[in-house]
Amino acid sequence: MNEQDNAWNIGGKSLSSRLLIGSALYPSPEIMKQAIASSGAEIVTVSLRRQSAGDDSGDYFWNIIQSLNLNILPNTAGCHTAKEAITTAMMAREIFKTNWIKLEVIGDDYNLQPDPFELLKATETLIAEGFEVFPYMTDDLVLASRLADAGCNILMPWGSPIGSGKGLMNPYNLKVIRERFPDLQLIVDAGIGKPSHAVQAMELGYDGVLLNSAVALAQQPIKMANAFKAAMIAGIDGRSAGQMQQRDLASPSTPIVGTPFWHQDK
Repeated sequence: MNEQDNAWNIGGKSLSSRLLIGSALYPSPEIMKQAIASSGAEIVTVSLRRQSAGDDSGDYFWNIIQSLNLNILPNTAGCHTAKEAITTAMMAREIFKTNWIKLEVIGDDYNLQPDPFELLKATETLIAEGFEVFPYMTDDLVLASRLADAGCNILMPWGSPIGSGKGLMNPYNLKVIRERFPDLQLIVDAGIGKPSHAVQAMELGYDGVLLNSAVALAQQPIKMANAFKAAMIAGIDGRSAGQMQQRDLASPSTPIVGTPFWHQDK
């Protein structure tokens, strides 16, 4: 598969990689840099709350991110109310010079499930302010409908709770959202733990996958990042190639017809 086959348009930009990757939890800044580069991702998420103002280590982090020359997707991680998320998004737009925002409004600290009411409220305000909102949401069809009605071009339902590595807990819900919103960009965000999970998401028809912990916490983050790069290609090719239909009965892959070709009469 070449890059043109993998091309997609999101947030007004044309990209070749459908993998979005986070910038937290890596063993070291250098490993973070190499892992992100190895992933082939063209979008990297960053948190405005990662470092406090004036922190020298924070400056070092931003310098590394800038050196990668990728599209920055700021997030509102750590926000629990619409007001808090909106303020963070406004600050992020000024700092990163982008109208993209990964909108996170957490409603439960145990499983980090987003608060659907505050999320929708923040989304409506930010879209009115000219943001391209990437909303982190549960795999809830009604919430997806409300966000779409609010003007979202992108939806990011979770596969499972953030950092759990459980993969796609409810493929049926994800499939229904895909079928109901064929014209929206859909990205599975959170819960991806291994490359096969990314393949599954792409085979369901999703446009992309966003992950962080699966690479950052791997024993070999750079090698894992490369594995996810390959998994995205496998998932896209597996979907576009046309999958065989499941059958109730076995069917031999090598039908037995007549005399074996190696048989010789004597």
